[in-house]
Amino acid sequence: MRVKRISLDTNILVYAMDRDAGERHGRAMDVLDQAVGSDCILATQALGEFFHVVTLKNGMPATDAAEQVHDWMVLFPTVTASPAAVSTAMSLVIEHSLSFWDALLIATVKEAGVSHLLTEDVQDGRSVLGVWLTNPLQSGWREP
Repeated sequence: MRVKRISLDTNILVYAMDRDAGERHGRAMDVLDQAVGSDCILATQALGEFFHVVTLKNGMPATDAAEQVHDWMVLFPTVTASPAAVSTAMSLVIEHSLSFWDALLIATVKEAGVSHLLTEDVQDGRSVLGVWLTNPLQSGWREP
């Protein structure tokens, strides 16, 4: 069965652009290539975090990072956090001990109908609000 809709977390986007990330780079590129042909949306939060990480921590020129973000916004539909998603995120922090930013991303993509959030940051195989958190960088991963 194919997944209806996926979304990519910041770390997948960062690894896809980081040629020094070794095996993670290759796997993230494969994930990104597969996402182009699937029902994938990106949260503006993940795009903003990508810009922040690659310009401040990875040394990518801001113009290059901005161009990459714009390219992804052309390739993929984007979603933004709603006031309801912010409220849901705060509840997730309290009830599930998630970081606020992880909770906000989950709440935002849930509202957009995402069934799988591809991420390295959160426990693989966990479901939060019906969104499955899946680590596509692990060996043996197959597209859901």
